[in-house]
Amino acid sequence: MLRTQHGLRLLGPSDLPAMSELLARDPVVNVFADYRARITQLDPRWMGGEMWGYVEDGRLVSACHSAANLVPVSATPTAVDAFVGRALRQGRRCSTIVGPADAVGLLWEGLSHEWSTPREFRWNQPHLEIAGPPRVSPDPAVRRTTPDDLEALYPACVAMYTEEVGVSPESGGGADMYRARVAQLVSKGWSFARIEDGRVVFKAEIAAVSPHACQVQGVYVDPTRRGEGLATAGMAAVVDMALRDIAPVVSLYVNEHNTAARRVYEAVGMEQTEVFATIMF
Repeated sequence: MLRTQHGLRLLGPSDLPAMSELLARDPVVNVFADYRARITQLDPRWMGGEMWGYVEDGRLVSACHSAANLVPVSATPTAVDAFVGRALRQGRRCSTIVGPADAVGLLWEGLSHEWSTPREFRWNQPHLEIAGPPRVSPDPAVRRTTPDDLEALYPACVAMYTEEVGVSPESGGGADMYRARVAQLVSKGWSFARIEDGRVVFKAEIAAVSPHACQVQGVYVDPTRRGEGLATAGMAAVVDMALRDIAPVVSLYVNEHNTAARRVYEAVGMEQTEVFATIMF
């Protein structure tokens, strides 16, 4: 239960009702934080970090997920100042800052003079949503993957991550952890692919799920098969299956410069609702 009348406090399991109320103000944009809050019950032992809350007159008005990702939630300028102070005191522990662009910009304005120089800034990432049938026919060859697909799927996941992030997920001894993450998504039924002759030609995963929405990540087409329409029909299949079985809204965010991907999502019927930003270290 929230007791602080004003200011920053660390949230715990007793704060879950207040956190859920805050997240519900924009449940699709907040799906990542919502997912993390639900699966960890705001217990720091399971979060691998902290959830910071900002309270005004005894009411939770803003929050910030602080673990591998620093993610602001409904962050007011006053709350951002408090989150910056906490982040500066503990030092950088995250590999990315990601969320609505305005809040990410304010966070970085406060952190930039003490934190290390990021590898990359991505300031304009359209956040897209779809809540109805895709506008194009789904690819019938795209299906949920199974553990038997892991040997084919894993190299495609590594290739996509490296292409997207600029660093291999296997660097620094991260191969086992990354393989476990891929296997976890497969086991949850959140991994989708078209596999031909033992080779993944299209894939995508769902990274976060709440009762309100799910968030797609890792959309990838084999470089030798690009330009064939696999991504458009493949994404239509992912949207179709996700809406049917997982959540009532499908969302993602995409790099501004990735015009090919943006054309795919537009063709499928996804519409922009917000602008995200990502800062990568």
